[in-house]
Amino acid sequence: QLQLVESGGGSVQAGGSLRVSCVVSGVSSNTDCIGWFRQAPGKEREGVAVIDSGGSSSYADSVKGRFSISQDNAKRTLYLEMHSLKPDDTAMYYCAAGPRWACIVSRAVGISQGNFGYWGQGTQVTVSS
Repeated sequence: QLQLVESGGGSVQAGGSLRVSCVVSGVSSNTDCIGWFRQAPGKEREGVAVIDSGGSSSYADSVKGRFSISQDNAKRTLYLEMHSLKPDDTAMYYCAAGPRWACIVSRAVGISQGNFGYWGQGTQVTVSS
């Protein structure tokens, strides 16, 4: 079983930067794709960025050029660097893991939460104007 624990959320003013982290523990044989999702109040959860074990990544159009996903395999930690933050980025940010094909599909047609089976509890990011 896999456990995902997010941290690093907080409050920041518009235009600022923040980094959130996700520590992965446990074992699962089918989790070569890992990424970030977010859910704002009253809205559906949306994919933000994903990365596979080979380092290939994809991003939602709304964050391209502002967010960067990376991973430290030795520390089993996933990161999301967020820059030029906007109030619309305010949301609970979740870490999720899924099979390798979830990343392939993400690159082809977009990031879908239905392709990810393991989820963390989330960390809140609030951007004030």
